Amino acid sequence: MDIKTASALRRLRLVSAPEAVSFLLLLVCSVLKRTTDFDAVPVMGMVHGVLFILYVIFWLDAWNRTKWGFRTGVLYFVLSVLPTGGFFAERKLKREAEAAVIASRARQEKVVNA
Repeated sequence: MDIKTASALRRLRLVSAPEAVSFLLLLVCSVLKRTTDFDAVPVMGMVHGVLFILYVIFWLDAWNRTKWGFRTGVLYFVLSVLPTGGFFAERKLKREAEAAVIASRARQEKVVNA
């Protein structure tokens, strides 16, 4: 894995959890708007919108660089539209990045022929 691919995965991983948190907060704000006088939906909507757009941009970049199959690419997108999916995406991306680092080091040390 080259540095640009690792960076793309890292960016996607770093935006996954905040995007999920903002989605959950937006849902809470929506309920509060309907049940109380508290209305933070415009602010949380903007925050979540920006984070979601960043997620999609980073997702497209990661998919392009990693050459994920169709199912893997779609899985990461679907996780972005589920309320807690970003947490699962972050965990899965972390494991994927760690495995890639281990494989890269093995290739460098000529333990594995690549």
